[in-house]
Order: sequence, then structure tokens, then C-alpha cells
Amino acid sequence: MAAPSQASAEEKIKLAMAILTTIINDAGVPRNIRRAAVNALTYLRDARLSPAVRAANAVGALDEVSQDPNMPFHARTKIWQVMSMLETIRD
Repeated sequence: MAAPSQASAEEKIKLAMAILTTIINDAGVPRNIRRAAVNALTYLRDARLSPAVRAANAVGALDEVSQDPNMPFHARTKIWQVMSMLETIRD
């Protein structure tokens, strides 16, 4: 029964990585926020860790900048979307 939830976690991680990539490639997003997205992406790609640990590390990296007043609204929405998706991943 662990296999279906594992696949679901990996699917969520892949979707989160795709959203983070759009933030990283958006020149309208401040550098510090793109840097946090790069850090979160690095955590999500670390195959040595379980999906839940990778997700928790990425949420931690994004949490620091999620309240940045300089963040464009579209980027904030995407970051919150990624964070809420990753917070549902459990081991």
C-alpha cells in the first residue's frame, strides 16, 4: 500500500519542480526569491532523502521568502501553491 502514495508523492514533487522552474526563469521575480526557488529545487532533487524529507526541506527554503513584500503576486501565488502541495507529502 506504500507504493501508490510513493508515486503520488513523486508526482507532487515533479509538479512542484516544474512550478519552481517557472519562478526561477521569470526575470520579473526578485533575485532573492529566485535563489530560494533554486534552493528548494535542489532539495527536491536530492534522491538520497525520502520524499517527505525533501518536501520539508523545500518548504523550509520557501517559507523564508513567502512573506517578502517585494514578491510579485503571481510568484507569491505559485510559491504558496508549491508549499501547500509539498506539505501534504508524508512518509
